[in-house]
Amino acid sequence: MNNTLKVSEAELYYEVRGSGPLVVLVGAPMDADSFAPLADLLAGDYTVLTTDPRGIKRSTLDPGGTSRPEQRADDLARLIRHVDAGPAVVLGSSGGAVSVLALAQEHLDVVRAVIAHEPPLDRLVEDGDELLAKSEKLMADYLAGDVVGAWQQFFQLANLGVPDEVVEMMFSGDRDPQQVASEQFWFSHEMRETITWTPDLGKLRTANVVIGIGEESVGQLCDRTSTALAEQLGIEPTRFPGGHTGFADQPEPFAKALRAQLVEVGLDPGAQCA
Repeated sequence: MNNTLKVSEAELYYEVRGSGPLVVLVGAPMDADSFAPLADLLAGDYTVLTTDPRGIKRSTLDPGGTSRPEQRADDLARLIRHVDAGPAVVLGSSGGAVSVLALAQEHLDVVRAVIAHEPPLDRLVEDGDELLAKSEKLMADYLAGDVVGAWQQFFQLANLGVPDEVVEMMFSGDRDPQQVASEQFWFSHEMRETITWTPDLGKLRTANVVIGIGEESVGQLCDRTSTALAEQLGIEPTRFPGGHTGFADQPEPFAKALRAQLVEVGLDPGAQCA
């Protein structure tokens, strides 16, 4: 089922698959389509909710609207209540991991647990100021028109190992206008708000939080930030198949690992929603 929900400053596009206990899959800036293969694999046992975050792809934003983690968390809480199949286990990846951490802090009533897969919380590592300065430069370069150069800086900063020539091939020439619009929104209104967000560790310690890291992400920036958060929360991170986008690149092994985590946090497919 595809539908929309009007929220503060935005109208959210969302999809619902399957039946059973509620699982939410969310990114930022990744949209619902990025999670479709994983959602299809889970839908036999779970109700699976996916969404385009505010300002991205099919989710529209009012003029002057913004996309802070707290806003995206409120959006998710409203969606979960609207679908009326919760409380949910919510998996967020990358910027979506920051969204679900904010959700756990402020809307604990709608979640059983949150799984934060590789949150880019740059303020938690020792070189956070240097990282922010480099991020500010690449955001400015992108908005000034140097799209390829900005993405090259981004992949270098994240230590994702994408060769410059591959980046040029990916982000030059004719491109999908909708993809470009979402990308521009991310650089203009979402990236800074995400990477500078600081979690409330006290609140998160009272929630059921899992920190996920890709098995192939060792040494990357999000490995560092996720490890730092897990250490500050006093928990061990959980390794998932693949790298930063393992949920999309390796959906079948990722689904198997996620199913194990769902049972671990108390969301057995045979259980009735509370």
